[in-house]
Parts: sequence; structure tokens; C-alpha cells
Amino acid sequence: MKIGEQIKSFRLNKGYSVNRLANEAGLSQSYLRDVELCKKNPTVETLSYICDALEISLADFFNEYCRQEPTVSSLVEAIYRLTPTQRQLLEAFLHSILTPESPKEIHKRQDIL
Repeated sequence: MKIGEQIKSFRLNKGYSVNRLANEAGLSQSYLRDVELCKKNPTVETLSYICDALEISLADFFNEYCRQEPTVSSLVEAIYRLTPTQRQLLEAFLHSILTPESPKEIHKRQDIL
């Protein structure tokens, strides 16, 4: 199960609508919908807001997630060992590889190589 699907599962178990969870987490309804549909990936900070609104800890969220995705378990453990600076760098790196490049950017990068 992907993170967005996991959020939706927790939301439904709590009996919340997308609108209610978005309001309580301080997010737009359209953004939360995109996260649940796995069109967007939330940052750790955003996921923290969502977990707070659902009244669960990040640890509980990932414990449940890792039970369903065992390969993620070692990554989560490694993230907990990172310094705040390392976490910021990791988040920036993940964002860079998860954000689609335009054909122009790909061509420009290939010219450099």
C-alpha cells in the first residue's frame, strides 16, 4: 500500500471526509485528494500535520505502513538516525527524483554529460 492509500485508510477508519481532514491538517482539499490518489507525495512535515489531524503519531503511521511494506522498514529506521540537516538533504533529493523533468531539462542535462 502506498503512503496516499495509507492516509486514506486511516482517514476512513477515523470516519473523516477529505474536507474535514484537509481542514484539520491545514491543507487544501485538492492537495489532500491528490496525495490520497498518489498523484503527489507529502513532505515529512505535511505528513506530520496529517497524522496530528488523525490523532496518530508518525511512528504509528509508519509502523502500520511498514507492516504492509516490509522493504520500507529499513529505510524508516535509517531516516530516524539522520541529523536534521541530513533529513533536509534527503527530502530535497527525493523531491528532485520524484518531480518529473520537462523534455527540455532532460535534453539540457544530457548535453552536460
